Amino acid sequence: MTTATNATHTSASPLGRHRMHDYQHLLTRHRVGPLDRLPAHEILAQLPETPAWSSLRRNRRLEAIRGASTVLDWLHTHDGGGWQDRWVNSGADNNTAWIATLGLQDTRATDTKRAEHLRGLTMLLLCRAVLPSYDFLLSYHSTRLLDRVREFMRPDVFTRVERAAIERGLSSHQTRETLGALSKIVLHTGQEIDQLSADDLLEAHVWSLRIRVGFGKFPGLHAAWDLLAAIGVLPAGSSLSSVGLRRGPRPTAELVDDYGVVCRPVRDLLVRYLDERRPALDYSTFRGLVAILVERFWGDIERHHPGIETLQLPDDVAREWKNRLRTVTGADGTIRERKNFHQILMRIRAFYLDIQQWALEDARWAPWAVPSPVRRIEIQGLNKAHKRTQAAMHQRVRQRLPHLPLLVDTADRCRAEMTALLAAAERCRPGQVFDHAGVRYRRVAPKTAKQGQPWQQRNYATQVENLVSGEVFNVTQREDEFFWAWAVIETLRHTGVRLEELLEITHLALVSYRLADSGEVVPLLQIVPSKGNEERLLLVSPELASVLATMISRLRRANHDKVPLVRRYDAHERVTGPALPHLFQRRTGTRNGVISPATLHKLINLVLAASGLTDAADEPLAYTPHDFRKIFTSEAVASGLPVHIAARLLGHHHISTTESYLAVFQEDLIRSYRAFLDKRRAVRPPEEYREPTDQEWQEFQQHFQLRKVALGDCGRPYGSSCQHEHSCVRCPMLRVSPTQRPRLIEIIHNLNARINEAKMNNWLGEAEGLQTSLTKATEKLVSLDRAIDRAHSTTTKQGTTDLGMPVINPR
Repeated sequence: MTTATNATHTSASPLGRHRMHDYQHLLTRHRVGPLDRLPAHEILAQLPETPAWSSLRRNRRLEAIRGASTVLDWLHTHDGGGWQDRWVNSGADNNTAWIATLGLQDTRATDTKRAEHLRGLTMLLLCRAVLPSYDFLLSYHSTRLLDRVREFMRPDVFTRVERAAIERGLSSHQTRETLGALSKIVLHTGQEIDQLSADDLLEAHVWSLRIRVGFGKFPGLHAAWDLLAAIGVLPAGSSLSSVGLRRGPRPTAELVDDYGVVCRPVRDLLVRYLDERRPALDYSTFRGLVAILVERFWGDIERHHPGIETLQLPDDVAREWKNRLRTVTGADGTIRERKNFHQILMRIRAFYLDIQQWALEDARWAPWAVPSPVRRIEIQGLNKAHKRTQAAMHQRVRQRLPHLPLLVDTADRCRAEMTALLAAAERCRPGQVFDHAGVRYRRVAPKTAKQGQPWQQRNYATQVENLVSGEVFNVTQREDEFFWAWAVIETLRHTGVRLEELLEITHLALVSYRLADSGEVVPLLQIVPSKGNEERLLLVSPELASVLATMISRLRRANHDKVPLVRRYDAHERVTGPALPHLFQRRTGTRNGVISPATLHKLINLVLAASGLTDAADEPLAYTPHDFRKIFTSEAVASGLPVHIAARLLGHHHISTTESYLAVFQEDLIRSYRAFLDKRRAVRPPEEYREPTDQEWQEFQQHFQLRKVALGDCGRPYGSSCQHEHSCVRCPMLRVSPTQRPRLIEIIHNLNARINEAKMNNWLGEAEGLQTSLTKATEKLVSLDRAIDRAHSTTTKQGTTDLGMPVINPR
């Protein structure tokens, strides 16, 4: 059946077009019902034979017959070889507005007539006299129609689907949403539920991508596929995402042809050049190169100079192209300067120079070896543009670094509050009022809950109503969101890993290394190759170990004491990885899946909204995952970590890349530090490789003895002097021992008393110095309490959480 779309619908987005590329033909399939060619009186005679007829009372049966007759009479006034053609040609398949035009000569009340017509239309849909489009079903708000589909069209199969949903832990709302999606597909296709194919569900998804913003979803469609696969209707283990949405890397020729190059010889040249460059690039970078060469360069040339067939551009053509390239026109019509102008010029110049170089070795390139339209002097502004970008990046880090403690505290606080609220709500019956943290709540039972079923057995998310503000929210979902937001923020700030590397962390990445001399077991986190294709190991701090243990415990509790194996789809490389025990996975619908990058950004923004952080312009402050990477680097180097060690931890090939992250370092300091390292390595005396003397070894041992201070241990590296004149409370190298918490509290009380005394005596300088010490002492107390709480949360009645880390013995 040809599916019509509303006039208000818009074309799909570029992303939607790529996803629908292979399935557009599904929208043009012509479908007809089994009664399509029967006369109207025979269709009316068929209505009593439908299973739904027996459920109607006598007066409702008469109304259904009259309503169906009115609808058929109206359809008969339109052209068509059958009822389905008349249904489409009349415009009835677009929306339900036409129902109000039926029976204009009828003098009865409008509501009475409409109810009769809807009842007759429902019977025509159930007997498949016409097959409605998804546009019609979108506007036809009749829950009763979908319920009747499940009651009378293979109810045994629908029961199996519902049972599979319960076994997979779907809530009552999710189950009803999924069954509704299947009912719509059954009505639209005219197939029984156990006859549905993958194309039927893909058609529904393609349709959902075509409709206007705000309705671009088909609720329950993904879960519907999973449940049909579970009962054997669709291939076992398949999913809508893996079959219909996740296309692999596309051929070079296909990528180039997306831009519609007119000149065939140039098109073939671009494909051949890009094929040469492709093996050395990752897929995401390669697609960017295609866009620059084909769209921003040659495509722009062809649009403004039709008929051109040579790469040797006239001076005026090249000049006009570069002038157009300098600016970008936004969706709102505003014109701004293009930020990557010089980068694009450099790519175009490299394109011409590559062909010139290759022509010396392969004569096939010789006809295209022409002078480049981009001269060397034109890309000299790249260094200046890079400095502007680096300055903006440094300012971004300086602006966000001071607010990081508040963001971390907010994430921890929100997680704890939602966990406590969920526990309190789950102890109450639906409708029961309870108090929590000084606020009065009422547990709400979803409308989709089955009546008559014991409330303890109902499988739906916990919802509560704040009786003070009137807000009703899903506390189960909110607790899950705040937990994973906390886990993401903590892991990012303790490791400095990239976004892709974070999402690829698995249970197998946790290993332990036993030191040869002391026998101490050191936990390590294996980071798989990402941007730089360089695998590395990170030392797991106690704080990070607590976070990872909490995540593992949560996943095991929800999945029968094991971390589920899930596959991660890399949207940049367009590949799906193997099934692994990924740590950053959540349950969505019927299955667990790795958190997507878009969801990860939403989780961070959720905590940001709760923190209320703003910038200097009083605008909400935004953090990205890469901000945490830059902050981690700046903090590590500021605390004494050498830059070349930080580069190794971050997976950078060049130390200059790491230096660009250091917002706290001035350029002259970096230059002096690098000169010092180069000189020291060049003139390193051979005596440094000899065995240490007894005196040197004694000094080394005394260094670690002298690190013992009143509140814990000093983390100052060996061979370095104390830079803070033994003001240990202020020093970031102080590691407070949990046993010294009472002493730290006494110090805070004493500092408060001394500050009050200084203010009373007008000792303003003394008060300011004491206030600095008080701030640092308070920060250490908060950090210590957070570490203690994490360690406590990972301890259960059976003991501490087993991370399952394999031990790597030294060679």
